[in-house]
Amino acid sequence: MSAIPLNDGAIALLIFLASLFLDYLIGDPWHWLHPVQVMGWVISAYTETALHLTQSPPLLRLLGVGLTLLMLLGSGGVAWGMIALGGWIHPGLGGAIAMVLFASCLAGRSLRRAAEDVLTPILKGDLNAARQRLKNYVGRDTDDLNESEILRAILETVAENTVDGVTAPLFYGIVGSIVSPGGAAVVALAYKSVSTLDSMIGYKRPPYRDIGWCSARTEDVLTWLPCRLTVLTLALLSGRPRHLWGQCRQQARRDPSPNSGWSECAYAVALGVQLGGENRYQGVVTEKPRLGKPDREITVSVVQEALGLTRRLLVLGALVGVWWVWAHYRFR
Repeated sequence: MSAIPLNDGAIALLIFLASLFLDYLIGDPWHWLHPVQVMGWVISAYTETALHLTQSPPLLRLLGVGLTLLMLLGSGGVAWGMIALGGWIHPGLGGAIAMVLFASCLAGRSLRRAAEDVLTPILKGDLNAARQRLKNYVGRDTDDLNESEILRAILETVAENTVDGVTAPLFYGIVGSIVSPGGAAVVALAYKSVSTLDSMIGYKRPPYRDIGWCSARTEDVLTWLPCRLTVLTLALLSGRPRHLWGQCRQQARRDPSPNSGWSECAYAVALGVQLGGENRYQGVVTEKPRLGKPDREITVSVVQEALGLTRRLLVLGALVGVWWVWAHYRFR
């Protein structure tokens, strides 16, 4: 019996849904090679070479533009090439490659696993273990944090990384699925490369200030719309959409980032807590803007509520994505 042929819309939906299920099922296994690791190697090698060659700010900015284009176009191009090669060998192989690559861009399970990895020792009263595990996920100094500061760090990580690791890649996966059946992986991986660039070198301090300028600005632009859609959805989920949106408009500008301030403020207002405050990075005290109001203490259950919000965002985004992709291929 011959196989039933699938049209482009069915293939796009199959890849989209299978990728979401794969992320839900296994996330990012620690011992497997991950596309972000490869991106990190390329970024590190390029950056170290550039900083060794010159310290001229204009030239470093130009090299930073080149690095951003290399990662953006290179990551998308490699993904497209792998999918095309797999499809040439066998159509099913091309789809499987697209599914794995798109799933690698989603961090829903990984974000939950990271939060629970720190929450587990807290529930057992072992703050030393919680501090040590927290080091794997945040850049701040953790050795002297008390329980409330550890919980705030986890909640801020969930609030910020929900956009960067969940809703923004999902958004670009939907956009890519409309372009072509395997396009979710191509477009989402291109976005992920810029997000990785920003997390590695997108700083306003030496030695990355000039070479990381372009990647930071590009990431800000690419994340702007997914971030606002995420905040809008949280506003609707909160039951007080005008209040949450208004609070974000007032408070988010305190954060120098045009996106993380919005996402952190949205979670803070939705949960009735306050985020931000004093952090220490390599011994240097930094004051982050305070967002939200301290109507509630940040507890383990509050962090679990935040994880529940992230899960609902992912489910709603997936439902919208399925409808949008179906409608595109149905009525084009």
